[in-house]
Amino acid sequence: MNRVATIERRTRETEIEARLDIDGQGKAAVQLDDPFLVHMLHSLVKYASFDLELKGKGDNEHHLIEDVAIVLGTALREAIGEGAIERISSSTVPMDDALVTVALDIIDRPYVDIDCPDALYHHFLRSFAMSSGMTLHVVKVRGFDEHHVVEASVKALGLSLKKAVAPRTSVLSTKSQAKVRKR
Repeated sequence: MNRVATIERRTRETEIEARLDIDGQGKAAVQLDDPFLVHMLHSLVKYASFDLELKGKGDNEHHLIEDVAIVLGTALREAIGEGAIERISSSTVPMDDALVTVALDIIDRPYVDIDCPDALYHHFLRSFAMSSGMTLHVVKVRGFDEHHVVEASVKALGLSLKKAVAPRTSVLSTKSQAKVRKR
């Protein structure tokens, strides 16, 4: 099975190129001018066991973080394809003072409820979920250090994604599969 996607996004504000392999080994090669975002992407793919090659630039931190999240979400959706996956997963991660739970459903009904103290990373998580089509809940159980809360959120997201994208032999749904007509 080859569950890989390559995505490019070019706007007036950003240029992002990414290759995502959701059956990887947790390796990341990321070239961005934002060290904390690089750190979070390395953590995400390490915990998800994805492989990611990503390079990009942006006119400001907000646009870069947002567009990287959109590219990653789009790549995730494309890499999963039409195959049956576990779909639903949750994980709780402690990191020093922080304790965060992430629950998700990769179902193509995007919805987010995110408890994140950092507005940029709240936006990152929201943009990722919306572009991938998932339902995503991030609950901060406790924590006072914003860095720890954000990093615990990203690690819990990675662990949840690893479980949710695992292949299944049948679709996990009580409904029949929806057929989408292309116009």
